[in-house]
Parts: sequence; structure tokens; C-alpha cells
Amino acid sequence: MHLFVYLHGFRSSPSSAKALLTRESIDRLMAEGVDLAWYGPQLPPSPSLAIKMVTTFIEQQKYQKLSIIGSSLGGYYATYLAERYGKNCLTTLLNPAVEPARDLEKYIGEQRSWHDEEVFYFRKEYIQELKDLYISKITYPKRYQLLAAKDDEVLNYEEMVRKYPGVYQHILESGGHAISNYSDYLSKVLEFHLD
Repeated sequence: MHLFVYLHGFRSSPSSAKALLTRESIDRLMAEGVDLAWYGPQLPPSPSLAIKMVTTFIEQQKYQKLSIIGSSLGGYYATYLAERYGKNCLTTLLNPAVEPARDLEKYIGEQRSWHDEEVFYFRKEYIQELKDLYISKITYPKRYQLLAAKDDEVLNYEEMVRKYPGVYQHILESGGHAISNYSDYLSKVLEFHLD
């Protein structure tokens, strides 16, 4: 079985457009008989709890291949997990957060989710939890794929490019932080994982 894990970004959810589009494609392949499984949970605000939840799930599965797709903060988590699970873990990063401990400090306090308006509290101690997950340099770059939009209005795409040298990089001229044209690139994302 080939396990696909999708990790959403800060204030996002499994109901994001990218998560739903990816899941629909995986569901179609499963309906055609491809031996795949999908895991795209709602992540808790605590980075350490989010990682614990995902690693517990992964380690309970019997899979032959592991693929992780992470968007924004989920890309930061995906990098940590890719390094944890080794060179056979294929990983796609969608406008990944590179320095979330720096960037999310201004969000300490009450926050609202994008998709369901649910209120949650982003605590000061989560900054240290983010630092604890920091990967300074990736290994086996060919198991990574990066989609970075030049017009990302939240994160700096040049930081992403510098952080992931030697990976399969798709630099998008447009799409913004949400990669609004993600459907144009989804086949590329899936080819990377399924070839």
C-alpha cells in the first residue's frame, strides 16, 4: 500500500482547495484499483502535538511507500517528517514555511480558522516547539519536490528556493500563497509520487 499524507497550513484545514483537489485525485485512483491510502487530518495548533499525531498514525500503518504533501506550515512539518522517515519518503512542498518560528510570532493569541471560523489559541510556547522541529539542511534532495509561487503574498519564495537546493523545483509565476492555479500542477505533483 502507498500511503499519502497531506498536511495543511496555519489556520487552514483538510477543507482547503488544494487538500480537496488532491484527495479527489487519490480517491479516483483508488476507485480504479490503485493500492493507495489517504490521511489528511485536521492538525492541532501545537506543533509538537501535530507531529505526534501524524507520526503515531504513520507508524500504525502497513505501507510499502510513503508520500507526504505539505502546504505552508504543513510544508515545514513535511520536511521534518521526510528527514525522520528517510530517503524512501517522497515529499512535495507547496509554498512551504521556512522560518515559521520567526514568522508566526506575531500570531500569538486568539486566531480564527480560514474554512470554518473555528477559534483557537496560538500559544507562545508553540514558537519553541517549532524551533525543535527545525531542519537546517535536507538530505537526499531528489526525494523532494517544491512548488513555489513568485507572487506568494505571505512567504518569500526566494527563501524556499534557497532552503531546498537540488530538489525538483517548479517556480510558479502566479498563484499566490494559496496556489489558486494548483489544479494546473496537480498531475505533476502526482507523477512525482506515483512514477
